[in-house]
Amino acid sequence: MSIDKRKISQQFRDRLRLLISREAMSVSAFAQECNLDRSALSQFLNEASIRLPRSETLIAIASSQNVSMDWLLGLSQDETGLGEVSSVFDIEHASPEQGHSLLAQWHTEAAGYKIRYVPSSLPDLLRTRAVVEFEFGEKQSVPADDKNAFAREQLDYNRRPETDMEVVMPFQRMENLAAGRDIWEGLTRGKRQAQIEHMADLIDELYPTFRLFMFDGRKHFISPYTVFGPKRAAVYLGGMYMVINSVDHIRQLTQRFDESIRAATIPADRVSAWLRDLRVT
Repeated sequence: MSIDKRKISQQFRDRLRLLISREAMSVSAFAQECNLDRSALSQFLNEASIRLPRSETLIAIASSQNVSMDWLLGLSQDETGLGEVSSVFDIEHASPEQGHSLLAQWHTEAAGYKIRYVPSSLPDLLRTRAVVEFEFGEKQSVPADDKNAFAREQLDYNRRPETDMEVVMPFQRMENLAAGRDIWEGLTRGKRQAQIEHMADLIDELYPTFRLFMFDGRKHFISPYTVFGPKRAAVYLGGMYMVINSVDHIRQLTQRFDESIRAATIPADRVSAWLRDLRVT
């Protein structure tokens, strides 16, 4: 599935103009009402631009104007989004048959927007085959081959120039991997060393469109979830996802994620060097 960014940006521009004319406001006044920067709003209205709004911007406009995000992007004729009210929360089972295809679909639909990702273990796209097989080889619900295939898909996705992904996790998780503690007890030293080097290499390759931040897990905690741009968030519950479609709830999860970035003790531009300095025992 591909996304026609030019078409969506034109639809978004048309809807913005409609809202501004309907409110009989100047561009400056409309920007102020939506708590936006006037220059950014002017860029969205520029016919030569194919820039799409960030999730925070889309949420701010939709919330202040009482319209749905789908309508703003031209994906729906339902301006009020009343049809979304009954599905603020959904449960999707992460079975082998559909779990990875769902994630791939959500990533594709979020193309052009920032994805915020809190992994339950290591980020999928940064795992080596050996670590995937160690973590999932005996789990019938998530076959290692499927997990490896998904990791390759995610890596390919993140190599696309239009992607923008931020990840947060505690640095103690990597210290446990280096020491062979916790879930990695029994994984050989060589495979753990290779995993850490693989992560450092990929982080260097993908930066800055992929940014990993690490915080102190003794001082900060955040549950595994992913925010797929402005339209959806998915909280991982182990074998299933709680899918969130509400603008307000997506905004709160986004704010919580950004708080975790601010709490990071190892910023994205230092993570690969920190990993290379880890002593594997």
